[in-house]
Amino acid sequence: MECCAVGGQWLCGTLWATAAAATLAGVTGPTIIERSVAATKSDWDAAPQYSYKETDRGHDGSKTYRVCMIDGSPYRRLLAVNDSPLSADEQRNEEEKLGQAKAERKSESQEERARRIEAYNKERTRDHAMLLELTRAFDFKLIGQTRLNGHDVYTIQATPRKEFQPSSAETKVLTGMRGRLWIDQETFQWVKVTARVIRPVSIEGFLARVEPGTYFELEKQPAGENVWLPSHFAMRSKAAILNIFQHASREDDTFSDYRKEIPGQADACGPE
Repeated sequence: MECCAVGGQWLCGTLWATAAAATLAGVTGPTIIERSVAATKSDWDAAPQYSYKETDRGHDGSKTYRVCMIDGSPYRRLLAVNDSPLSADEQRNEEEKLGQAKAERKSESQEERARRIEAYNKERTRDHAMLLELTRAFDFKLIGQTRLNGHDVYTIQATPRKEFQPSSAETKVLTGMRGRLWIDQETFQWVKVTARVIRPVSIEGFLARVEPGTYFELEKQPAGENVWLPSHFAMRSKAAILNIFQHASREDDTFSDYRKEIPGQADACGPE
């Protein structure tokens, strides 16, 4: 987790206090992380209550969606392509797709509905476990205080913990990473988290090796009362498949316009 600038959003700001001063006040890296984990768990519990816009950017352009919950799992309604709104015909087509998805989900058997929701919850649980595994995988040191994205934050350095034993093949990659977190001083929310692979890590179950050059970053923002949700996620991965073939990929997603869904109110996936 390295401090870097991406589109002007990740500027670290000016250091205004020393880590020593914070430590003397009883604030340390581990105590900050402990409180931030509780805040992250609360956000994870609240997330399904919110719809939001998601823009996915790749080498061939971008697509923007409204993501909302329909009968227990998310639905993605296309809103724009390359930042241009859909035409009237395209909007009608998306409206028809939405109606069809609602009808299909309402007509599911109990077993089909259970499998669909289980698949969604399995993915959510895996992603959440990876975030929380960060707290076991690293030793945390408070290295400063600064201001980032309008928030006074603690800057925490994370280095691999030698005795860490990954709980899954996916989390084994953490053994070869180092990181940095910027945590809001008032709420202990994660304003920004970055992680970088510093040595190759073989993942036997996937017959792959994750290489240096792999990089992740996550930024969060207030989305509701005492709830922070992602505003930006970026990933640059580099891997050797079967330890022979090189594979690289990039992901850059932004999230905005969070709306808490209230039963009985307007359809969250309806027209904007």
